[in-house]
Amino acid sequence: MVEQGFAAPEVCKIVQITYRQLDYWARTELVTPSIRDASGSGTQRLYSFQDLVTLKVIKNLLDTGVSLQRVRNAVEHLRDMDRPLTGVTLMSDGRGVYEAHSPEAVIDLLQSGQGVFAIAIDRVWSDVEKAVPKPKGTAKAATGRRRAAGGA
Repeated sequence: MVEQGFAAPEVCKIVQITYRQLDYWARTELVTPSIRDASGSGTQRLYSFQDLVTLKVIKNLLDTGVSLQRVRNAVEHLRDMDRPLTGVTLMSDGRGVYEAHSPEAVIDLLQSGQGVFAIAIDRVWSDVEKAVPKPKGTAKAATGRRRAAGGA
């Protein structure tokens, strides 16, 4: 099955970021397009659905005040995971970003006395699915994306 690719203008609309942000993140290799990178003048980057989810997580983290360097560290952690992202929740106290892989991890963060926010990647996934224009065979395409990424 050939994965649907998303061009930069569509990515910006879906993720709600500027082209300038997307271009900067691609040039600095925060998120490079999985399907096709630009290879000179006249070519365009094509991003995968998984790339859209990663970009939306980045936007959410930045919107809550996490520094770009800490976001880079969180993205590296997500890339290095050997299991599907579905079911992962990221939490932050504004300084660090943590994976809340158990209720105990959440409690430890909350007991530190800091304000904490969470980003459930399943929720981001669903939000991105809703924002993506639906091609023909919608339910099948969405299910295929979730299965391809290791989700249910």
